[in-house]
This record gives sequence, C-alpha cells and structure tokens, in this order.
Amino acid sequence: MSDRKKVRIHHFGEMKARGEKIAMLTAYDTPTARLFDAGGADILLVGDSLGDNILGYESTVPLTVDEMIPFVRAVSRGSEHAFVVADLPFGSYEVSPEQAVESSIRMMKLGSPNAVKFEGGRRIARQVKAVTDAGIPFMGHLGFTPQSENALGGRRIQGRGDGAYDDMLADAVALQEAGAFAVVLEMVVAPVAQEISAALDIPTIGIGAGPNTDGQVLVWLDMAGVGDWHPSFSKTFGEVGALMTHAASSYVAEVKGGTFPAAEHTFDE
Repeated sequence: MSDRKKVRIHHFGEMKARGEKIAMLTAYDTPTARLFDAGGADILLVGDSLGDNILGYESTVPLTVDEMIPFVRAVSRGSEHAFVVADLPFGSYEVSPEQAVESSIRMMKLGSPNAVKFEGGRRIARQVKAVTDAGIPFMGHLGFTPQSENALGGRRIQGRGDGAYDDMLADAVALQEAGAFAVVLEMVVAPVAQEISAALDIPTIGIGAGPNTDGQVLVWLDMAGVGDWHPSFSKTFGEVGALMTHAASSYVAEVKGGTFPAAEHTFDE
C-alpha cells in the first residue's frame, strides 16, 4: 500500500459523503501501529482502553495523561498513513474548558497525534468548543462511555427507552456544533445509531452500534484474539494470541532442550 496518502481530517467528511466506511483500530505501540497502518486502517486510536487492556487496571479510570503520552508518541511514530487519535483520560478535561485545552495541548505537543478524543455530549460542549477553537481536531464519544461506567451502572447498552434517541441526538448535535469532526457511538442500539448517523453531517464510528454507522472501531486485542474474553459485539479476525503462545512455548522448549541457539545462530569468531 505504498501509494497510500496520509489520511487527513477532511477525508472523513468526504468518506461519509460517498458512503465509504471508515476503519479504525486501537494501537498502543510502534510495531502494532506499523502493522495496522500497512493493513490499511484509516484511524489508529490510542484509547484509554490502554488502562485495562495493556496496563492491567480494572478500568480506564486510573489512567493519567502522563501514562498515556509515551504510548501516543509510539503510535504516532509508527503510523505513516493512518490518522492518529489520542484519548484524554478521566480527570484531564472535566473541570473546565481551560483544563481541556491545557491537556489537549500537552498531548499534541508531547504525543504528536493528529487529534484528541474525550467522552460526553452537552455537558462537555464548552470544553470541545475551546479545544477546537485552539486549532486542535476533536473526536467525540457517546453512548456507553467507559470513564462514566460507575455513573451508568456498569457496561449497559445505551439508547433504549423513551426519549433516549432525542437525548443522544442532542448530545451528538452539540458535539458537531462545537467543532467535532466525528463521533464514536459505543454500545448503542442499532436503530438509534443509524438515525443519529443519518442526522449528522459528521461521520459516526460505531463499536457495538450495528452496521449502519459511518465506520467501525475495535480494540485490537479483541479483533486479533488476544486474551480470554471478548465483548459480544466484537469479532475475532485472527488467532494472534494462540500463535504467540505457540511461539513462546516452542522457544521455551528449544532453549530447555538445548537446540536453540543452533550453529546458524552463533558467532564463532
């Protein structure tokens, strides 16, 4: 895919207009970013899923900006074509628009992503407007918002019940009007996600939100079969975890059996 050009922010609106789906994956390091970039991903998200998927936290909540930055920098270095988006973790934007701008500037300067993302709708619209007014591209996140898991009562599907569509649409429109270039819809019932996607001028990217959003995103470990549990809305596209376990066990067996390193792996002079 050497003829690919760098994906830029204006490309996403163009993709929505012509009905081309946007493909987004999470990434947390340079080698993985290079692989997914070569695979044709449009967006690489350094999500705060880093906390519970990579760093071993029970949720995304404990993660800090300081912890995020080296991983964002690593993915930015590994992405030649894909557009890199960095999450702002819980506690780094909620207090005020000024805090959101300061955190976003720090992330952009030290992590070198192409955009930032954080969670919420109307309640954080002022923060979004301040960030985009500062010249920083912003991606929204609605539906199930992991940083608010405690307030939502757990990992609950969103968009159900009377008024749910109107409420989520109002949030999505507020993000659009504040300058967001796209919005993630997570664990939203498919009819609601479809209607919101049709109502917005900016693209929607679904995760557990059905097939009729403008794009899709998955945590790469779920996509590649790494780990023992994967959400029901995900699909395993390769058994990378099993291959890694097999490679490790083969290595251990050869080391313990004395067959590695062999002559071809040894310097005699």
